[in-house]
Amino acid sequence: MNPPDISYVALMCRCPCCGRGKLYRGWLTVADVCSVCGLPLKQHEQGDGPAFFAIVIVGGLATIGAAITEIKYEPPFWVHAAIWLPFVLIGSVLSLRWLKALLIAVQYQYRTEDFSGE
Repeated sequence: MNPPDISYVALMCRCPCCGRGKLYRGWLTVADVCSVCGLPLKQHEQGDGPAFFAIVIVGGLATIGAAITEIKYEPPFWVHAAIWLPFVLIGSVLSLRWLKALLIAVQYQYRTEDFSGE
């Protein structure tokens, strides 16, 4: 059986083997095993890799957006806080989910022997 497309697995946060089971239990906790195919997932937690990329991407977008907003409109501080605080919080959680799923899917595709459960 061919593994599902990596982009599908990452965007939908699904099991990299079957593409149907949920990758997470909760928002950011990787499931122990896939509920559909039984693939062990927990041992492939990606550590700080996805967090680094999420910080760089979301932080960069927020910095550029805040600078453009400040230069163009010169709003008071509370407007920046009202715009960029939710953007950073929501963007960080969503991008972290997708990036963790992407790195697990890439690891599964190129290092399938590591997913044997041993």
